[in-house]
Amino acid sequence: MTHVEEPQGPVGIDALLERVRAGFDRVGPGEAYAAAEAGALLVDIRYAALRERDGLIPGALVVERNELEWRLDPRGSHRAAEATGHDLRVVVICNEGYASSLAAASLHQLGLHRATDLDGGFQAWRAAGLPVLPGKG
Repeated sequence: MTHVEEPQGPVGIDALLERVRAGFDRVGPGEAYAAAEAGALLVDIRYAALRERDGLIPGALVVERNELEWRLDPRGSHRAAEATGHDLRVVVICNEGYASSLAAASLHQLGLHRATDLDGGFQAWRAAGLPVLPGKG
């Protein structure tokens, strides 16, 4: 068996995004909407100011990014009621689809193998004309 050495040293964010995105199939707005209709959990990780300014996706679970792993780990003591098991289909949504890719990769490390993210984030959802509830801003 031949062992392939991984390159050592720092990796840039673009290379990191490419690497983690290779581990799952990202979804577009229409696919995310259909997945939610079929029982997937949409998880909005945008910070409060963006939610207040731009609005909310109806039915999405709002979880601040710094709490995501604790709230979605099905074995965790701080899990959300929606974190029912490792087979749960999760679509992570950030503002433009960058932080959500890293978040989905982190969920994969917790065993949530069906986790993915919304390509283009909330902004793509809104641009597609999908339902948005007004924010408080």
